[in-house]
Amino acid sequence: METGFRKWIIVVTIITSTIIELIDTTIVNVSINTMSGNLGASLEDTAWVITSYAIANVIVIPMTSFLAEKIGRKQYYIGSILLFTLASALCGFSHNLWELVAFRFFQGIGGGALLSTSQSILFETFAPKDRGTASGIFSLGIIIGPSIGPVMGGYIVDNLSWQWIFYVNIPIGLMAALLSFIYLKPTKRSVDGRKIDWLGIFLLAVGVGALQVVLERGETDDWFSAAYIVVLTIISVICLSTLIWWELKIPFPVINLRVLKSTTLSISAIMTFVLGFGLFSAVFVFPLYSQRIIGYSAFQTGTMLLPGTLMAAMISPFLGKMLQSGIRPQYLIICGFGLSAMFGFMMSGSNLETGSAYFFIPLVCRGLGAALLIVPLTALAVSELKPAEIPQGAALNNMMRQMGGSFGIALINTYIAQRAAANRTSLISHVTASDTQTIMRQQSFIRNFMAHGSTYLRAVQQSLGALENTVVRQTFLMSYMDAFLLLAILNAGCIPLVLMTIKKRKAVKAGKVTLPDAH
Repeated sequence: METGFRKWIIVVTIITSTIIELIDTTIVNVSINTMSGNLGASLEDTAWVITSYAIANVIVIPMTSFLAEKIGRKQYYIGSILLFTLASALCGFSHNLWELVAFRFFQGIGGGALLSTSQSILFETFAPKDRGTASGIFSLGIIIGPSIGPVMGGYIVDNLSWQWIFYVNIPIGLMAALLSFIYLKPTKRSVDGRKIDWLGIFLLAVGVGALQVVLERGETDDWFSAAYIVVLTIISVICLSTLIWWELKIPFPVINLRVLKSTTLSISAIMTFVLGFGLFSAVFVFPLYSQRIIGYSAFQTGTMLLPGTLMAAMISPFLGKMLQSGIRPQYLIICGFGLSAMFGFMMSGSNLETGSAYFFIPLVCRGLGAALLIVPLTALAVSELKPAEIPQGAALNNMMRQMGGSFGIALINTYIAQRAAANRTSLISHVTASDTQTIMRQQSFIRNFMAHGSTYLRAVQQSLGALENTVVRQTFLMSYMDAFLLLAILNAGCIPLVLMTIKKRKAVKAGKVTLPDAH
């Protein structure tokens, strides 16, 4: 526990580190079109800049508690900041897409370690009675980071170059490392003789990595018609199945899956996965939709996300206090999923003429929904665990959120591609030489082109191109609307899961279930 000036310097340092780590999960989103053009890569390939970072996060988060004990938490934390900062610089210096993807992976390894370690340090900085405030402050970083990323990314891309979205991390990272070195208390390495679970680490990295490649590239390469997709699917199934068996067998696993015997933690992990899916997918899809379909700039896209972020920031510090005062986390979670579903449903009703004012309410719902989910879901997840199991339960829950984000971006990309093919087929069936509306639209295009100096034959050719552009634009509009609707359904589908935990709690009060001591 810390007090006075030292306490708040640590808080600012920790939150800054958390925010820059999470900013980098989404700062790339609004610049993905620019990167794709500058690096000469397809949009699908460029999406790996986002997913490689998320994969690294997923792999390293469950290991952080164990590695911090082995190395010493202060040393591990500072080392992670420096790795994150160095990798950020190398990302900016990259000359091709796959260099950038590789350095983003190393950036994610450093950043993922910051997330869980920051939470532990922040909790220990506050007195036990103020842990609710600490939870609220930490959730502030989790919400602000992904949401402010597109604003920063948009401003930087519009005014500088995409490389600067990585360079801005360098001074912030160096300052955070220096302040951590000065103000954090030194911690000793663990000397309990526990062996590092190298096999678990290997199985986790290979299994998750292979699965991510399958999800990311499956649609592009026609799924199992590609031999490497089949091979990677088999590798993923074998590695993840073996990982579960191995982690339940050994006494000191890198991921303590035994805590999942808590039904509440298991249900919370599923809901946290959906939270991550929605949190990161929404901030991935919305910038693409607003820039590619509606025509907003990167900075305009980012600023539209800002009001929801500010609203979330206003309520986050109070959520921990509300939970400590006795408000059931399930009630807040139901509101959170309800608001997140409302965001998806409202967004799925927009069209090509929708103005920026329309997006205000759904984006505020998204921000408030995320705020009402992050802290209460963590509290619910560990509510049945013994004190010794809480760090592992929290780490597993954090992993599920990042995994939801990582898989969510890959799956939503695949879903949009599939819906685009289906929607195009549906639209093309109506664009025929015998369709009255098509004839009228083509004639309108021909008159317009002739009025601007084209000959009749040239105007006919141009009208066919204009019709194709209209079909493409409408195809992707419908596909993005389908994606928003999917997010709405996933969030709404979690509400029955929350109700299950409420029923279980009532059974506990009736004496039907005995819970272990927890705090």
